[in-house]
Amino acid sequence: MRASVPERVEEGGSDALRDPLRSKGRPLVVDIDEVMVPGSSYPADIASGITSRFRAVTTPVATAFGLAARIADRSGFDPSRARFDHDAVTFLLQVLGEGRPVYLCSETHPEPSVSAVAQHLGVFTAWAAAPGGRSAVQGDDLPPVLLQGFDYIGGEAVALPGFASRLARPGRSAPAAPARAGVRSWLKLLRVHQYAKNALVLVPLLTAHKFALASAATSLLAVIAFSLAASGAYILNDILDVKADRAHPAKRNRPIASGDIPVPRAAGAMALALVAAFATALGISVAFGGVLLGYFALTTSYSMWLKRIAIVDVVVLATLYTVRVIGGAVAISVPMSEWLLAFSLFIFMSLALVKRHVELASHPDGAVLAARGYRIEDKSMVAILAAASGFNAVVIFTLYISSDTVRALYSHPQLLWVCCPILMYWIGRVMLFAQRGLIDDDPVMFALRDRASWAALGAIGVIMLAAI
Repeated sequence: MRASVPERVEEGGSDALRDPLRSKGRPLVVDIDEVMVPGSSYPADIASGITSRFRAVTTPVATAFGLAARIADRSGFDPSRARFDHDAVTFLLQVLGEGRPVYLCSETHPEPSVSAVAQHLGVFTAWAAAPGGRSAVQGDDLPPVLLQGFDYIGGEAVALPGFASRLARPGRSAPAAPARAGVRSWLKLLRVHQYAKNALVLVPLLTAHKFALASAATSLLAVIAFSLAASGAYILNDILDVKADRAHPAKRNRPIASGDIPVPRAAGAMALALVAAFATALGISVAFGGVLLGYFALTTSYSMWLKRIAIVDVVVLATLYTVRVIGGAVAISVPMSEWLLAFSLFIFMSLALVKRHVELASHPDGAVLAARGYRIEDKSMVAILAAASGFNAVVIFTLYISSDTVRALYSHPQLLWVCCPILMYWIGRVMLFAQRGLIDDDPVMFALRDRASWAALGAIGVIMLAAI
C-alpha cells in the first residue's frame, strides 16, 4: 500500500494529520479524485467528450451546443472506462473491513458521475455531490456520528459540499450555503478584463488605412466576436483545470475553482457565448467565421494539451495573438501583410516568453510549471529567447520601412524610422521589469496598465499618421 494515502488523511475538527488505521470506528470521507488515477478524472473525461464532439459536429453553433451538453449532462459517464487507483481502493476496503463507514464526496463532479463511481466500486456506505449548489445524498442516511468528527482524504481546498449542511466540526457551526454568484463573479468568469487584447483585430484597419465607417463598424463586430469566443475558451479552460486551479495561489480564486459558479451554469454561459460569437462571425463573412473557428480550435487544443509542452506553449500563444490580426484583415477583406504577420509572430512570441519567465521567477520551487515541461533552471534561457524574439521584431520593422509596400502606403516613410527607438525602449523596459519582478503575470495586461507603454503606443500611432 502506498504511504501517501494515510498521509493525506485529515481529521474533521482539526488541521492535524492522523493515521486512519488508529481511528477505529471513525467515519472516513473520501474525495472522488483520490480514487481515480490522474488523467482519467472528470476534466479529462470532458476533454475526451469534447474531442469526439468535434469529430461529429461541423457547424460552429452545433459545436457550441455539443460542448455544453457534454459538460452539463454527465448521465452517460461510464466508470468502466475510467482508471482507479488500486492502492487507494485496497486501502478503503481495509478501512471498511474494520467496521468504519466510508463516504464518497465531490465538490465539482455531478451526481451521475459520483453515483456511477460509488456503485462501480461498491466500497462506499453513501455518496454525496453538489450539482448547481444543491446537496444530494444517496445511500444510507448520514449517521449522527459524522457530527462528532470524521477523517477526510482529499485536497485542502475541497469543502465537502454534499455533507456541508449535515456536518459540523466540533465547536463550530455548519458551513453556510454558497451565495448566488454576483455580476462581478460572472464578469470574472468571462474574463471581460481580457477583452482589450482583442483590439489587435483593429490593427489591419489602421495599417491598411481603411478609415471608412463601414470598415470600422465591421472591425468592431469582429472584436466582439473574438471577445465572446475568447470568453467561451476561458470558461472551458477553467472547467478543465479546476483541480489544478485550486492548488494555485492565485487561480484558486477563480469563480469555478472557488465554487462561486457551479460547472453546469458555467457550461451554459460558455454555450451562449460561443453561439453569439459564431453567429456574429458568420454575419460578417463565412471566411471570418472560419478564422474564428480555427482560433477556438487552437485555443481549445492549448487548454487540453499543448500548454503542457515547453516552448510549444509559447509558440501557440504567439499564434493566437497573430490570428486575431489575421481575423481583422479577413473581416474587412484586405490582404494580410506578410510584414505584419512576421512582426506579430515575433513580438508576441517575446511577450509569451516574458510571461513564462515571470511565472518561473514567481515560483522558485518550479512546482507550478512542472506540468508544462519547464524547470527552474530554464529561467535564464527563457529570458534570452524573449529578448531575441523582441528585438527580431524590431529588425523586421526596419526591413518593412525599406520595402516597396511602405512607399505605396506612406508619403513620408522616413518618419517611420522614429518608431524603431521607441519599440527598442519599450521591449527593453518590459524585459527589465520582468527581471526585477515588477510584472506580476501577463505582460500584455501589464502594458495595458502601464502609462509608459500607453505613451509609447500613442507616439507610434502619431508618427504613423504623420507619415501617411
